[in-house]
Amino acid sequence: MASIKDYKIATLGSHSALQILKGAHDEGFETICICRKGYRKPYESFKVADEIIEIEHFHDFFEIEDQLIKKNAILIPHGSFVAYIGPEKVKDIKVMHYGTRGILEHESDREKARKWLEKAKCKTPKIFKKPEEIDRPVIIKFHGAKGGKGYFIANSPEDFYDSIKDFPEDEKYVIQEYIVGVPMYTHYFYSRVTEELEVMSFDKRYESNADSIGRIAARDQLDANIKTSYTITGNMPMVIRESILPEVFEMGENIIKVSKELVGDGLFGPFCLEAIVDPNLNFYVFEISARIVAGTNPYVDGSPYTWLRYDVPMSTGRRIALDIKMAIEQDCLEKVLG
Repeated sequence: MASIKDYKIATLGSHSALQILKGAHDEGFETICICRKGYRKPYESFKVADEIIEIEHFHDFFEIEDQLIKKNAILIPHGSFVAYIGPEKVKDIKVMHYGTRGILEHESDREKARKWLEKAKCKTPKIFKKPEEIDRPVIIKFHGAKGGKGYFIANSPEDFYDSIKDFPEDEKYVIQEYIVGVPMYTHYFYSRVTEELEVMSFDKRYESNADSIGRIAARDQLDANIKTSYTITGNMPMVIRESILPEVFEMGENIIKVSKELVGDGLFGPFCLEAIVDPNLNFYVFEISARIVAGTNPYVDGSPYTWLRYDVPMSTGRRIALDIKMAIEQDCLEKVLG
């Protein structure tokens, strides 16, 4: 019978790799970090990688894939993985892969993601089909996992056309109603081994000058003529009102249910619903991430929610490793590979 000593956990050195590799160590796995040349220092310094494989660019991943196969590695996807390799190329991966590969396509295409959310009965911001329809504040978002890069606000068709000129290469975008409220990102985990949904943690993103501009007086903001940027620079932990938790669980369960109609065995492992909560405590879900998100990084030692459930520090990265470990020990590894 196989044991965890027969397998290694591998991921790309970026995004949430530190907690993925640390969590794998905590569950007894050896680890492999695939990183770009010149970026190995964090993985050496924090002692999370047993082996580091360097490549020039992440899209060169397929050149070292055979090495991973020979090492019996299980690859863990994250946001950089999706952004640099792409959802289409992910389908060509031959090494063992944690999670449903086909579901990443529904994350990276905003139209498919919206249909998924709507079918799961999540409230969503209004989408404008063309710039000429803009009659309120909107945010323009480009497709793919780019960490908010390039997003911009417009209040009219004229605003839109003035700003879109700065992005000649970004052809696919969505024009989304700008909801005023608190950004709240819910980190879930669904296990096909236990068949149970878990709420792991919550975060708020710190978005470049969109957040820091509030430190400047309104008059000075106008004088400075700053173009707002929504590029994510960090993540802040949050704890939500306990009375909201039942709705949080219901949204996650609906997402899992609908995912099984979209792709094979559906979504499993970590995922995130990205929402704005308005003054009436309505969740407006504007995005779904069908894999681990960087907002889980403040919780390498566990969150208030994982402490309620586990007797050890349980990060989302460690929960992935635990899921794989349970599957190996129960002789059902195929359940967590896709």
